[in-house]
Amino acid sequence: MKLLALLALLPALAFAQAPDAPSPPRWALATSTAHVAPGGPVQVLVVSLAGDPLEAELQANLKHGAGEQVVVLAADAPAEGDKRRYRFTMPAGVAGSATLELVAGSSSVLVLLVDAPSGSTPKAAEKGTLELPLSENDPMYFIVGGHRGGDLTAKFQLSFKYRLFDTNAGFGKEQPWLAGFYFGYTQMSIWDLSEDSKPFRDTNYKPSVFWQWERTDDRTWIDAARVGFEHESNGRGGIDSRSINTVFVRPEWHWKYANGSRLEFTPKAYAYVDKSDNPDINHYRGYVDWRVRYDSGANWITTSVVRYSDTGRGSLLVDLSRRIRDLKFGPIGGYLHFQVFSGYGEELLDYNVKRDTQFRIGFSIVP
Repeated sequence: MKLLALLALLPALAFAQAPDAPSPPRWALATSTAHVAPGGPVQVLVVSLAGDPLEAELQANLKHGAGEQVVVLAADAPAEGDKRRYRFTMPAGVAGSATLELVAGSSSVLVLLVDAPSGSTPKAAEKGTLELPLSENDPMYFIVGGHRGGDLTAKFQLSFKYRLFDTNAGFGKEQPWLAGFYFGYTQMSIWDLSEDSKPFRDTNYKPSVFWQWERTDDRTWIDAARVGFEHESNGRGGIDSRSINTVFVRPEWHWKYANGSRLEFTPKAYAYVDKSDNPDINHYRGYVDWRVRYDSGANWITTSVVRYSDTGRGSLLVDLSRRIRDLKFGPIGGYLHFQVFSGYGEELLDYNVKRDTQFRIGFSIVP
């Protein structure tokens, strides 16, 4: 019950610490429907609140996930006083929640829910035009906490992937399947804030190379898959050195529902190629990361990752994020982020140590 009470207070705490309200917007945006289709038309009503002229074309920032792009709103009808109807095409690569606001002058933020066509996913051959070369990979966050009566720690993670070939030029254009090759990198650190010198307890580095496939029909039994090689180490020497090399496969199943919510099941199975620094790590980590993610389509996103070994040891990681559309942090929206970790090996250095359950709260840009 205490946990539920804390979660209920998170939005209130965030707004209580928000800066003074900005000046009223000069433009208001509205639409007749919040649900739109990728590649489909979107009608937007623009209202000039300050008497500014309604031009034939207006530029707007479209933000989705960790991406942002400029779209052109073309007038769909003559102005009617201080109102005018506009239209633009939702880019085909956008899915989930997106926000729209005008580039020139302050405007209200219009929230759109972009639904992929039923039973389909973006084609792999189109990835060169649908996704930016550099994009998010795993969650990115900064959180602080610990356990009751224990040390205070901060935990932060950065993660991205880079597409190695582009379908619009060179080898990627000649062989579109090459656009599925990515370089990925994830870095996670645990920072001990209770010690006098505030040392980093451990930092884990995880580069990878993988090929990503996405289905292009309605018959294939999985929606997508990744196959690749991954190295993970803590960059130390001597008795504190920890590292593993693995090959992995990650199939993906996605389900979308009428209310815009989305469920993903993406287990990652791996085999150890080298674990000489920590030969018994499989007894604590196992061979599969069982990952389930649920996006409510509105404000809440929950992700759970379970590891379980043949010795009965393992771990549970639960991330809970809430979208905060009223606070702006650069080109991407912010999330309140709450995390619980229980079990073995939150970091590589102590892969065989079971610590007390950790509770942390903070901010994320990719939940």
